[in-house]
Amino acid sequence: QVQLVESGGGLVQAGGSLRVSCAASGRTFSTKAMGWFRQAPGKEREFVTTIMWNSGSAYYANAVKGRFTISRDNSKNTVYLQMNSLKPEDTAVYYCAARIRETAMFLTAATSYDYWGQGTQVTVSS
Repeated sequence: QVQLVESGGGLVQAGGSLRVSCAASGRTFSTKAMGWFRQAPGKEREFVTTIMWNSGSAYYANAVKGRFTISRDNSKNTVYLQMNSLKPEDTAVYYCAARIRETAMFLTAATSYDYWGQGTQVTVSS
């Protein structure tokens, strides 16, 4: 079992920055990849970014590429999402997810992940 707890969400003006964190506990040594997803009201959960836990290689959705950066601190079992140049359309609940099964590919489908956090609200005002 892996437990995930997100933090750092909040309200920010358009053009501003915010960093959200996801702390993992439990069988974290089995983590192969971490991802961030988001879900806006009335919309489906969508992929934001993912990072390979060992290599640190990352992949981004086109909507956030160049504005968001995912990183991880293996010693703290924590993954971060730095969000810059925020837009009102970035408003959503942001979820982190962990995959413990082996993978050689970047995973963009929510069903590819095994554990989920409870989410943190990010609101960008215009």
